[in-house]
Amino acid sequence: MTGRLEGRVAVVVGAGQTPGDTLGNGRATAILFARQGARVLVVDRRLDSAEETVARIEAEGGIAHALKADATREVDCRTMVTEALDRFETIDILHNNVGIGDGDAGPAHLEEAGWDRILSVNLKSVVLPCKHVLPVMRARKRGSIINISSIAAICSTPQVAYKVSKAGINAYTQSLALGNARHGIRANVIMPGLMETPMAIEGISRATGMAKPELIARRNAQVPLGAQMGTAWDIAHAALFLASDEARFITGVALPVDGGQSARIG
Repeated sequence: MTGRLEGRVAVVVGAGQTPGDTLGNGRATAILFARQGARVLVVDRRLDSAEETVARIEAEGGIAHALKADATREVDCRTMVTEALDRFETIDILHNNVGIGDGDAGPAHLEEAGWDRILSVNLKSVVLPCKHVLPVMRARKRGSIINISSIAAICSTPQVAYKVSKAGINAYTQSLALGNARHGIRANVIMPGLMETPMAIEGISRATGMAKPELIARRNAQVPLGAQMGTAWDIAHAALFLASDEARFITGVALPVDGGQSARIG
Protein backbone atom coordinates (compact mmCIF):
# COMPACT_ATOMS: atom_id res chain seq x y z
CA MET A 1 0.00 0.00 0.00
CA THR A 2 1.18 3.52 -0.80
CA GLY A 3 -0.04 6.95 0.19
CA ARG A 4 -1.28 5.80 3.59
CA LEU A 5 -0.41 9.24 5.02
CA GLU A 6 -1.22 11.28 1.93
CA GLY A 7 -2.01 14.88 2.82
CA ARG A 8 -0.96 14.47 6.47
CA VAL A 9 1.60 16.48 8.41
CA ALA A 10 3.88 14.64 10.82
CA VAL A 11 6.18 16.05 13.49
CA VAL A 12 8.90 13.50 14.23
CA VAL A 13 10.88 14.41 17.34
CA GLY A 14 14.31 12.80 17.52
CA ALA A 15 14.47 12.24 13.77
CA GLY A 16 18.21 12.63 13.55
CA GLN A 17 20.39 9.87 14.90
CA THR A 18 23.59 8.82 16.60
CA PRO A 19 26.33 8.28 13.99
CA GLY A 20 26.84 4.60 13.21
CA ASP A 21 26.67 1.76 10.73
CA THR A 22 22.88 1.45 10.64
CA LEU A 23 19.75 3.58 10.63
CA GLY A 24 18.15 5.02 13.78
CA ASN A 25 14.48 4.60 14.68
CA GLY A 26 13.58 8.27 14.34
CA ARG A 27 15.25 8.72 10.96
CA ALA A 28 13.66 5.56 9.55
CA THR A 29 10.22 6.68 10.75
CA ALA A 30 10.56 10.14 9.22
CA ILE A 31 11.66 8.63 5.90
CA LEU A 32 8.83 6.09 5.86
CA PHE A 33 6.20 8.68 6.76
CA ALA A 34 7.40 10.84 3.87
CA ARG A 35 7.37 7.85 1.49
CA GLN A 36 3.72 7.36 2.43
CA GLY A 37 2.81 10.94 1.52
CA ALA A 38 3.27 12.90 4.75
CA ARG A 39 5.00 16.24 4.93
CA VAL A 40 7.46 15.89 7.81
CA LEU A 41 8.90 18.32 10.30
CA VAL A 42 12.18 16.64 11.24
CA VAL A 43 13.10 17.70 14.77
CA ASP A 44 16.39 17.01 16.53
CA ARG A 45 18.67 18.84 18.94
CA ARG A 46 21.44 18.34 16.36
CA LEU A 47 20.52 20.36 13.30
CA ASP A 48 23.12 18.68 11.08
CA SER A 49 21.62 15.26 11.81
CA ALA A 50 18.08 16.52 11.17
CA GLU A 51 19.26 17.99 7.87
CA GLU A 52 20.76 14.63 6.87
CA THR A 53 17.34 13.05 7.38
CA VAL A 54 15.69 15.78 5.32
CA ALA A 55 18.24 15.27 2.54
CA ARG A 56 17.35 11.58 2.37
CA ILE A 57 13.65 12.39 2.20
CA GLU A 58 14.09 15.04 -0.48
CA ALA A 59 16.32 12.72 -2.54
CA GLU A 60 13.29 10.42 -2.81
CA GLY A 61 10.97 13.27 -3.79
CA GLY A 62 9.44 13.75 -0.34
CA ILE A 63 8.73 16.98 1.53
CA ALA A 64 10.44 17.71 4.85
CA HIS A 65 11.95 20.52 6.87
CA ALA A 66 14.60 20.33 9.60
CA LEU A 67 14.25 22.10 12.94
CA LYS A 68 16.78 22.29 15.75
CA ALA A 69 14.97 21.85 19.06
CA ASP A 70 15.42 20.28 22.47
CA ALA A 71 12.25 18.38 23.39
CA THR A 72 12.98 18.79 27.11
CA ARG A 73 12.63 22.59 26.85
CA GLU A 74 9.13 24.01 26.80
CA VAL A 75 10.07 27.00 24.67
CA ASP A 76 11.46 24.67 21.99
CA CYS A 77 8.29 22.58 22.03
CA ARG A 78 6.22 25.69 21.43
CA THR A 79 8.53 26.46 18.51
CA MET A 80 7.96 22.97 17.05
CA VAL A 81 4.25 23.64 16.85
CA THR A 82 4.66 27.16 15.47
CA GLU A 83 7.11 25.94 12.83
CA ALA A 84 4.84 23.08 11.73
CA LEU A 85 1.83 25.39 11.45
CA ASP A 86 3.77 28.10 9.62
CA ARG A 87 5.17 25.66 7.07
CA PHE A 88 2.48 23.02 6.74
CA GLU A 89 -0.63 24.65 8.30
CA THR A 90 -1.57 21.76 10.58
CA ILE A 91 -0.33 18.75 12.58
CA ASP A 92 -1.88 15.31 12.11
CA ILE A 93 0.79 13.08 13.65
CA LEU A 94 3.22 13.52 16.53
CA HIS A 95 5.95 10.90 16.90
CA ASN A 96 8.15 11.17 20.01
CA ASN A 97 11.43 9.27 19.69
CA VAL A 98 13.83 10.83 22.21
CA GLY A 99 15.48 8.76 24.93
CA ILE A 100 18.73 8.15 26.79
CA GLY A 101 20.12 5.47 29.10
CA ASP A 102 23.73 6.48 29.73
CA GLY A 103 24.65 7.02 33.36
CA ASP A 104 22.20 4.36 34.58
CA ALA A 105 22.91 1.60 37.10
CA GLY A 106 21.23 -0.80 39.48
CA PRO A 107 19.28 0.33 42.57
CA ALA A 108 22.29 0.20 44.90
CA HIS A 109 24.66 2.08 42.62
CA LEU A 110 22.61 4.62 40.67
CA GLU A 111 23.81 8.17 41.22
CA GLU A 112 21.28 10.92 41.86
CA ALA A 113 22.49 12.92 38.87
CA GLY A 114 22.03 9.94 36.55
CA TRP A 115 18.51 9.32 37.87
CA ASP A 116 17.53 12.97 37.46
CA ARG A 117 18.92 13.27 33.94
CA ILE A 118 17.40 10.05 32.57
CA LEU A 119 13.97 10.67 34.10
CA SER A 120 13.96 14.28 32.97
CA VAL A 121 15.00 13.62 29.38
CA ASN A 122 12.92 10.50 28.79
CA LEU A 123 9.70 11.84 30.30
CA LYS A 124 9.81 15.55 29.47
CA SER A 125 10.66 14.80 25.83
CA VAL A 126 7.26 13.07 25.57
CA VAL A 127 5.12 15.20 27.89
CA LEU A 128 6.12 18.64 26.59
CA PRO A 129 5.69 18.00 22.82
CA CYS A 130 2.30 16.40 23.54
CA LYS A 131 1.23 19.37 25.68
CA HIS A 132 1.82 21.83 22.87
CA VAL A 133 0.49 19.69 20.00
CA LEU A 134 -2.75 18.74 21.76
CA PRO A 135 -4.52 22.11 21.26
CA VAL A 136 -3.97 21.87 17.49
CA MET A 137 -5.30 18.31 17.33
CA ARG A 138 -8.24 19.06 19.66
CA ALA A 139 -9.31 21.97 17.47
CA ARG A 140 -9.40 19.63 14.46
CA LYS A 141 -11.00 16.73 16.38
CA ARG A 142 -8.38 14.31 15.10
CA GLY A 143 -4.76 13.27 15.45
CA SER A 144 -2.40 10.41 16.19
CA ILE A 145 0.33 10.53 18.84
CA ILE A 146 2.95 7.77 18.97
CA ASN A 147 5.43 7.58 21.82
CA ILE A 148 8.49 5.35 21.89
CA SER A 149 9.01 3.43 25.11
CA SER A 150 10.87 0.11 25.52
CA ILE A 151 10.19 -3.46 26.59
CA ALA A 152 12.41 -2.51 29.53
CA ALA A 153 9.20 -1.02 30.93
CA ILE A 154 7.81 -4.53 31.47
CA CYS A 155 10.88 -6.79 31.36
CA SER A 156 13.71 -7.32 33.82
CA THR A 157 16.68 -5.01 33.35
CA PRO A 158 19.49 -3.77 35.61
CA GLN A 159 18.98 -0.21 34.28
CA VAL A 160 16.60 1.07 36.92
CA ALA A 161 16.20 4.71 35.85
CA TYR A 162 15.70 3.74 32.20
CA LYS A 163 13.10 1.14 33.20
CA VAL A 164 11.16 3.54 35.41
CA SER A 165 11.20 6.26 32.76
CA LYS A 166 9.89 3.91 30.07
CA ALA A 167 7.19 2.56 32.38
CA GLY A 168 6.27 6.19 32.97
CA ILE A 169 5.87 6.75 29.24
CA ASN A 170 3.50 3.78 29.05
CA ALA A 171 1.41 5.13 31.94
CA TYR A 172 1.42 8.65 30.52
CA THR A 173 0.32 7.42 27.09
CA GLN A 174 -2.60 5.52 28.61
CA SER A 175 -3.78 8.69 30.37
CA LEU A 176 -3.19 10.68 27.19
CA ALA A 177 -5.31 8.25 25.18
CA LEU A 178 -8.25 8.18 27.58
CA GLY A 179 -8.18 11.90 28.24
CA ASN A 180 -8.26 12.79 24.55
CA ALA A 181 -10.43 10.08 23.01
CA ARG A 182 -13.46 12.39 23.09
CA HIS A 183 -11.46 14.84 20.97
CA GLY A 184 -10.84 12.21 18.28
CA ILE A 185 -7.15 11.93 19.19
CA ARG A 186 -5.46 8.53 19.41
CA ALA A 187 -2.35 7.92 21.51
CA ASN A 188 -0.30 4.72 21.47
CA VAL A 189 3.14 3.61 22.55
CA ILE A 190 5.66 1.34 20.82
CA MET A 191 7.97 -0.76 22.99
CA PRO A 192 11.08 -1.73 20.98
CA GLY A 193 13.06 -4.76 22.01
CA LEU A 194 16.68 -5.37 21.05
CA MET A 195 17.31 -3.30 17.93
CA GLU A 196 20.36 -2.99 15.73
CA THR A 197 20.49 0.79 15.77
CA PRO A 198 23.43 3.16 16.22
CA MET A 199 22.29 4.33 19.65
CA ALA A 200 22.30 0.76 20.94
CA ILE A 201 25.29 -0.74 19.16
CA GLU A 202 27.65 2.22 19.11
CA GLY A 203 26.64 3.36 22.59
CA ILE A 204 26.92 -0.02 24.32
CA SER A 205 30.12 -0.93 22.49
CA ARG A 206 31.70 2.34 23.55
CA ALA A 207 30.50 2.04 27.16
CA THR A 208 31.56 -1.58 27.65
CA GLY A 209 34.57 -1.82 25.37
CA MET A 210 33.00 -4.84 23.66
CA ALA A 211 33.71 -5.17 19.94
CA LYS A 212 30.62 -4.52 17.84
CA PRO A 213 30.55 -7.97 16.14
CA GLU A 214 30.59 -9.69 19.55
CA LEU A 215 27.93 -7.35 20.93
CA ILE A 216 25.68 -7.90 17.91
CA ALA A 217 26.07 -11.69 18.20
CA ARG A 218 25.19 -11.63 21.90
CA ARG A 219 22.12 -9.46 21.36
CA ASN A 220 20.93 -11.57 18.43
CA ALA A 221 21.10 -14.70 20.58
CA GLN A 222 18.61 -13.21 23.03
CA VAL A 223 15.83 -12.77 20.46
CA PRO A 224 13.33 -15.66 20.17
CA LEU A 225 12.22 -14.85 16.62
CA GLY A 226 15.00 -16.01 14.33
CA ALA A 227 17.78 -15.09 16.79
CA GLN A 228 18.02 -11.74 15.04
CA MET A 229 17.59 -8.22 16.37
CA GLY A 230 15.07 -5.90 14.79
CA THR A 231 15.99 -2.87 12.72
CA ALA A 232 14.79 0.70 12.67
CA TRP A 233 12.44 -0.20 9.82
CA ASP A 234 10.53 -2.55 12.13
CA ILE A 235 9.79 0.36 14.45
CA ALA A 236 8.99 2.64 11.52
CA HIS A 237 6.46 0.22 10.04
CA ALA A 238 4.74 -0.20 13.41
CA ALA A 239 4.58 3.60 13.71
CA LEU A 240 3.18 3.90 10.19
CA PHE A 241 0.37 1.50 11.06
CA LEU A 242 -0.50 3.38 14.25
CA ALA A 243 -0.39 6.74 12.43
CA SER A 244 -2.62 5.55 9.58
CA ASP A 245 -6.39 5.17 9.30
CA GLU A 246 -5.91 1.40 9.48
CA ALA A 247 -5.50 1.93 13.23
CA ARG A 248 -8.50 4.28 13.53
CA PHE A 249 -10.02 2.18 16.35
CA ILE A 250 -6.78 1.65 18.28
CA THR A 251 -5.80 3.88 21.18
CA GLY A 252 -4.11 3.39 24.55
CA VAL A 253 -2.12 0.41 23.28
CA ALA A 254 1.45 -0.50 24.28
CA LEU A 255 2.76 -2.47 21.30
CA PRO A 256 5.91 -4.61 21.73
CA VAL A 257 8.10 -4.77 18.62
CA ASP A 258 10.64 -7.21 19.96
CA GLY A 259 10.73 -10.56 18.19
CA GLY A 260 8.84 -12.17 21.07
CA GLN A 261 11.28 -11.22 23.83
CA SER A 262 8.64 -9.73 26.14
CA ALA A 263 6.51 -12.88 25.80
CA ARG A 264 8.96 -14.56 28.20
CA ILE A 265 7.31 -12.77 31.14
CA GLY A 266 5.99 -15.36 33.59
